[in-house]
Amino acid sequence: MKKYILLLLGALTFVACAEQEPKPVDDYSWEQDLAYRIGVDFCRTEAEIKDYISRYIPDVSDEHMRKWEESKALECMVLDGEKRYFRNAAPNLFRIDKECIAIKNGPATGDPSGGEDTQEERDINKIMQEVEHSGNNVVEPKRFRITYTLTVDADAVPAGEVVRCWLPFPRADVPRQKDVKLISTSLPEYKLSPEKYAHSTLYMEQEAVAGEPTTFSETFEYTTCGEWHKIDAAAIQPYDKKSKLYKEYTAEREKHIIFTPQMRALAKQIVGEESNPYLQAKRIFRWVNDNFPWASAREYSTIENIPEYVVENGHGDCGQVTLLFMTLCRICGIPTHWQSGFVVHPTWWNLHDWGMIYFEPYGWVPVDQSFGVPEYADSEQERDYFLGGVDAWRMIVNSDYGMPLYPKKIYPRSETVDFQRGEVEWRGGNLYFPQWDYSMEIEYLE
Repeated sequence: MKKYILLLLGALTFVACAEQEPKPVDDYSWEQDLAYRIGVDFCRTEAEIKDYISRYIPDVSDEHMRKWEESKALECMVLDGEKRYFRNAAPNLFRIDKECIAIKNGPATGDPSGGEDTQEERDINKIMQEVEHSGNNVVEPKRFRITYTLTVDADAVPAGEVVRCWLPFPRADVPRQKDVKLISTSLPEYKLSPEKYAHSTLYMEQEAVAGEPTTFSETFEYTTCGEWHKIDAAAIQPYDKKSKLYKEYTAEREKHIIFTPQMRALAKQIVGEESNPYLQAKRIFRWVNDNFPWASAREYSTIENIPEYVVENGHGDCGQVTLLFMTLCRICGIPTHWQSGFVVHPTWWNLHDWGMIYFEPYGWVPVDQSFGVPEYADSEQERDYFLGGVDAWRMIVNSDYGMPLYPKKIYPRSETVDFQRGEVEWRGGNLYFPQWDYSMEIEYLE
């Protein structure tokens, strides 16, 4: 997926879009929309799932299938009287079920790193060394030029209708991300969201043309850094529980940060008698790391309570385990908030979610539950790096989840929790993911 491209684009004259908002159609139904979204995710038949599994388990049986379904390792549901499987249920089986993992991976070879330092290990050790040497927590700057393109399928919108599009744009209000510069846009008129908005967007609109895709594109530059805090549990101080920060970031949030009896019991079970906020967070971080392997996730908009979904199903992707971590921490009175965007590593790029956690006297520090405890870690600092640290290969777009877009979106978003891929709609409704695609071209400048 990685692309190295040198783009020579002329500067455009940037002007504001006209202030116009379409009105939703009268017959829109979220229930019907949700049913459609679930159907998109649960589109595999049992025959298709068995065919994939048979690559690794040739004698896969109905008994096998029922066992995996009961354990939640094979995700399925009944739609319109027919059993349907999650689109990535078969690959996920070999990420979740331990026996299936062993079959696919073959005999263990010992050192998971192959006896060599990984690029991630080299990166985080370089960051730790620079922090120790310089005394600064934000180090190792890297600069990127990115062209992001969203393309709506031809005739997805009737000709002449206005297509409204929100593209992800790097935040300029985060200490480790700076010098954000818009280079060009595919259209002369656009709107950049004010910094107060939790989702950083660039908005454009244009009319659909019959038989042609509708394309929106932006090119921008930014600098991002690694960050690491060498946290000493003995130095942790009590929170000011009367402060606005504490009250806001330890509270429940609709949706997905809900202090259900199950979540409260889990938090108590995990932290036990520990009272130090950092050590409590460390117990939660390692518990989530040890119990919930990564697996491809169904769309967040189709899940009522993501942390409970993770616990009940025994797996989660980056955003799902982040919300579980945040919920358990907030129950314990530890402030947390969401952060997300992209990983833009030289060898791969993808959507990614992580978070921030607050400790006195350190302030806000990054936490990446999905990166978790690295397999290569051979020191306590390496094991705890992502509880207080993050690498430099990131693009930060969001400082919260499920918040309004700018300008206001009329219909429910395709992704109602996070914002990364972009969003598109017209006056007749939202354009869901099967109706458009996105791409990212990355140039590494420094």
